[in-house]
Amino acid sequence: MKKETISQSAFFNARAVVALVICGTAACSILTGSLLAFFHPEAPVNGSQRTLSFAERVAYQRAIEEVYWRHRIWPKENAQPKPLLDSIMSQEQLENKVADYLRNSQAIEDYYYRPITPEQLQAEMERMAQHTKQPEVLHELFAALGNDPFVIAECLARPVLTERLVADLSAQDKTGRFESARMKGLRSMSMSATFENTTYTLPEISDSCTDDTWTATSTSGAPSAREAHTAVWTGAEMIIWGGITQRTGGRYHPSTDTWMATSTTNAPSGRQFHTAVWTGIEMIVWGGQNGANFFNTGGKYNPSSDTWAATSTSNAPSGRYFHRTVWTGSEMIVWGGNDNSSDFNTGGRYNPSTNSWVATSTANAPDRRQLHSAVWTGNEMIVWGGTDGGDLNTGGRYNPATDSWMPTSTTNAPAGREFHTAVWTGNRMIVWGGFGGLNNLNTGGRYNPATNSWTTTNISNAPSAREAQTAVWTGNEMIVWGGVDFSTYFNTGGRYNPDTNSWRATSTADAPAARSLHTAVWTGGEMIVWGGNISNTGGRYCAQSSPPPTPTPTATHTPTPTPTATHTPTPTATATATATPTPTASPTPTPTPTPCMGRCTPTPRPHPNPVPRP
Repeated sequence: MKKETISQSAFFNARAVVALVICGTAACSILTGSLLAFFHPEAPVNGSQRTLSFAERVAYQRAIEEVYWRHRIWPKENAQPKPLLDSIMSQEQLENKVADYLRNSQAIEDYYYRPITPEQLQAEMERMAQHTKQPEVLHELFAALGNDPFVIAECLARPVLTERLVADLSAQDKTGRFESARMKGLRSMSMSATFENTTYTLPEISDSCTDDTWTATSTSGAPSAREAHTAVWTGAEMIIWGGITQRTGGRYHPSTDTWMATSTTNAPSGRQFHTAVWTGIEMIVWGGQNGANFFNTGGKYNPSSDTWAATSTSNAPSGRYFHRTVWTGSEMIVWGGNDNSSDFNTGGRYNPSTNSWVATSTANAPDRRQLHSAVWTGNEMIVWGGTDGGDLNTGGRYNPATDSWMPTSTTNAPAGREFHTAVWTGNRMIVWGGFGGLNNLNTGGRYNPATNSWTTTNISNAPSAREAQTAVWTGNEMIVWGGVDFSTYFNTGGRYNPDTNSWRATSTADAPAARSLHTAVWTGGEMIVWGGNISNTGGRYCAQSSPPPTPTPTATHTPTPTPTATHTPTPTATATATATPTPTASPTPTPTPTPCMGRCTPTPRPHPNPVPRP
């Protein structure tokens, strides 16, 4: 990208606020509502001073949200057109986002007795450009802000830098002085700070990643360390939530290598070993366990508005964990699991549009089980493996249109197992690894539902035997990574090509530390792994084996409000194709050392794994 500079004699400091002026005379302007006022620049000092009004900031924020919304994956199974951003995110919510980062920026200045400087904002823009792993998205963000370094500094870099500083200060604040500063209202007067001859430079954006390489994810502002959490990929960010009693989460944007916390207002209670799906608009989390509590509750999280709404419990399946879920395009299907007293072969279909549940049929359903795998094929959910006291190599295909089951063949099926992983390739399900009998496995199989038949996966050059690894489908390869084999944790993995039935190892150079109970998502060019083994670290693994997904267009591109200033956000082009994400199974976790984890069998079978078996 060509570098551009802009020099100004004054720099706008976002300690300015929403004004609510209430006067008794006709000469006064009455500004109603908490977020309907404008910032008023002071008289320039030694030259012109550039500022942004509140309305301009809101318009630029909307331009940013349009980019993210365009990239959010809309399931191909959903026949409804992708809705407009306006139906997902209100004007009030946009204004609240702007007000929040201005308020936090003001609190940081009050705490440090100095504002965030232009040098800090320039450094933040440079960091984004150097560390981006979605350069195409960052290019779009810059373009949506007119490729104007001043606007990018104020409306993209400032919110990100402020969020990170707030997270750090909140963790360090022992006196409560910073939190007290955050609770203050936005000042009603202009507080522009002057920085003479400030020059912003539009940084060059790094190219795409190099195949078979790792880059660490930022830990600045990352959620607290955890395991047994969930993660989904939206097309624009990875959202992680929960894990080991946590009810917090975070949104990781690889385009800017930044984290933002998810709201805890109305979030579900803390839990672990729950499941999560991405609907195209929301992340739905459901079930899980916390101590002696097994949940049949959940929540719908909207990243555009950073809000939660509870899922109904009317007709919901009974509380459980170690179940599996898939997203069909219009419903979330839950099946199987355990509540430490019994395994289940029951489930339910949840419709977020109506906030209602319908039970899945048990006629011809597979035997009850937990720690199985599940994938969505486009018209069926296939469940396979797991344990009911013994490791299973059976499964079933559930058709929600007919509410009916049919069994999967056992001829040439892999040996029974649990804690394995499974992915859907578009025409086959691949299962691999896990624990079976008394050993961990490095074997697997490819199941073709069209012929109801199995083919064995090659073990030549396959990763070493393990369980509780993660797996993603790239479009032409399955990548497995991490996991545990008895007392050994791994930071190794492999890439399996089903067309050639061959494996190649993933690099360990700069890979994250060995772990299990982590999560992994596929972004279209990278696998992002995060957390596990009570860690808040992660890594981005570049696998240039398939092109990144094309942004999903909305039915009609929603025009971006035009700010009143000269520097108007540049409209971005509407994408021409629909992203076609390939569903992958949720990672299959290894239980933590909690008494009676999983199920309480009268005679537990022996297993030398350091993590107690269910």
